[in-house]
Amino acid sequence: MMFSVMVAILVCLIGYIYRSFRPPPPRICGVPNGPPVTSPRIKLDDGRYLAYRESGVDQANANYKIIVVHGFNSSKDIEFPIPKDLIEELGIYFLFYDRAGYGESDPHPSRTVKSEAYDIQELADKLKIGPKFYVLGISLGAYSVYSCLKYIPHRLAGAVLVVPFVNYWWTKVPQDKLSKALELMPKKDQWTFRVAHYVPWLLYWWLTQKLFPSSSMITGNNALCSDKDLVIIKKKMENPSPGMEKVRQQGDHECLHRDMIAGFATWEFDPIELENPFAEGEGSVHVWQGMEDRIIPYEINRYISHKLPWIKYHEVLGYGHLLNAEEDKCKDIIKALLVN
Repeated sequence: MMFSVMVAILVCLIGYIYRSFRPPPPRICGVPNGPPVTSPRIKLDDGRYLAYRESGVDQANANYKIIVVHGFNSSKDIEFPIPKDLIEELGIYFLFYDRAGYGESDPHPSRTVKSEAYDIQELADKLKIGPKFYVLGISLGAYSVYSCLKYIPHRLAGAVLVVPFVNYWWTKVPQDKLSKALELMPKKDQWTFRVAHYVPWLLYWWLTQKLFPSSSMITGNNALCSDKDLVIIKKKMENPSPGMEKVRQQGDHECLHRDMIAGFATWEFDPIELENPFAEGEGSVHVWQGMEDRIIPYEINRYISHKLPWIKYHEVLGYGHLLNAEEDKCKDIIKALLVN
């Protein structure tokens, strides 16, 4: 009798642990019981769909075509405010898209840093935007730009990384610098990043368990926000962007968790190993860093830019992580890329 009770308890315990560690199935857009598809989408060769949004001048009349890569907990409906007269003067076409698992784009369970570049390339080809284009990545979305610089540099006309993501396990950046930068983060975020890197299969449980605090960014904790960021967040809450409620509709694991796992994984390359894709001066690569940014350590991006002198590095005083929310700064970013 006692043996049977112990077996039953053990089975229940194993079942509980299994359910705790296993993410729920995604709520795929456009299938029965899934969210509706409300945006244009293209079908990739592997069968997945990517949702996109076009902005600016008509593609056929554009002088410059820029693919914008959103960051963590965001989507193609992100704001990148540019004065309309500048868009028309320069003839800029913008292509925003939902990265895998976000918004209305299908999840990609095996996504990697490398797969991001080929998603972008296929998106560009399916929409026939031409042999070359610009890429602009924001925050965690900047690892997609690093991917493009590594795997499809021949397709790029120029690139911008705005408050770009840092992987604390890059191999060519001095470990003492990375460790010091990681220690500036709250302890709970340090542990979250470590789980994503060392035991990614445990990340779903770690981010959903209630025993320990886990992620400031997912819970909306403002501890990592600069004073400027807080002002911007207040404005956004008063006037929320339409469409942003769809960001996580397919499940947090399919967008947020897999994004972190891909970003904090062991990469096939290190940013410092990248070669200048514009050795003849036919294009340029820029990094923009807010000096009050408490999410992305400026010391690491400054170091990388110093090691790669072909990167045009811009430090912006008085600004934090939400650098791309200000029209004046977005105007500076675009003009530096296309005009200067």
